Parts: sequence; C-alpha cells; structure tokens
Amino acid sequence: MRFSGLGLLPCLMVTGAALADPSGPVSLPGNGLGPLAIGQPASQRILALWDIDVRADGQGLPAGHGSVRQGEALFGARCAACHGAQGEGASADRLVGGQGSLATGKPVRTVGSFWPHATTLFDYIRRAMPYDAPQSLSADETYALSAYILHLNGILPEEAELDAASLPRVRMPNRDGFTADIRPDVPARASQTPLTGITAPR
Repeated sequence: MRFSGLGLLPCLMVTGAALADPSGPVSLPGNGLGPLAIGQPASQRILALWDIDVRADGQGLPAGHGSVRQGEALFGARCAACHGAQGEGASADRLVGGQGSLATGKPVRTVGSFWPHATTLFDYIRRAMPYDAPQSLSADETYALSAYILHLNGILPEEAELDAASLPRVRMPNRDGFTADIRPDVPARASQTPLTGITAPR
C-alpha cells in the first residue's frame, strides 16, 4: 500500500486555520485553575521544596551543623569514588589544590583556588550531589561535607564545624579575585555588582 503525504495537506490547512482563529484558544469549563483546568495551585509547602537556593551572604542556609571529621567519613562513602580519595579528581572534577595557579598559563580551578564564596559549595552540594542521588543529603551532611572539602583545601582546621552562622564567615582565598564587568552595555544592578573577570588571588 502506497501512502502519499499530499493527502494530509487539506487536513493540515484546516488545522492551521483553526489554530490561527483570531477569536483565541478554545476555552474549556474551568475550576479556578485556568481555562484548561490543568494542574493545581502551588502551596507554600510545595514552593518550599523548590526554594532551596543559598546566596553568597548565607541567606537561605538551613538549620543544622556538621564537622570536618563527620565530613571525612561521608566523603569517603559518597564522594571519593568520583572526586578521588583526597579530592584530587577522578571521573569527576578536582576539588582540591590549585592555589596560586590562576594567573598562570595553566590555571587549576578548584573549590579552594577559584570559588569566591564558601556558601556556594554548600548550595551546589545540596542541589546536585551525590551524582547518583542528588538532593538526598541532609543539611547536617551537607555542612559536614562542606567543612571537609574546605579543610582539604587548607581553609578550615581539622576541628572545625560549620553551621548557618559560621559558613558565610569563611574567607575563601579567591574572595577578592574577581573584577566587576565594565562593559558599557551591561548595566550593574544596584544590589549586585556583576563579577566576571578573573585576577590572581590577593
């Protein structure tokens, strides 16, 4: 049996005309959820499950705490297979080292050498790690992993513990290593200076 696409042309023309009807889309009986009665209103509880971003100043950090020692055991169990036993990198990115390399011809961008805010580490782990089960870690576990990775980079001592108050106060080596975007066609917002250029750590 032979099929010709030309037979579809009249159907497509009629469908196109219906879609282009200036009277607007077809309205179905609604139930307060819009003309198509699809979905349900988002409750504050549902919104809270998605609203997990953590800002550079620590706004959004949850209650909880974790220590370097707790993070060491957790890192070995959940992170080392991809990031290496000491964060040196394996199938996934290197997390440790690289200090002093950003101004060289071969910069090594890691948490310790490149990231300007420690809160970003917490936010990323909380959202995306571990790779096989993102968002499965508790707040305590995320604080502990953050503490251990910062310790591996020489930023925190072995006895350190992090929580919502102490994490934003961690001074990262490259905190001042970014410069403002000075392009005239990129207006700076009053509340946030764009940080895009890279300079050597100070």
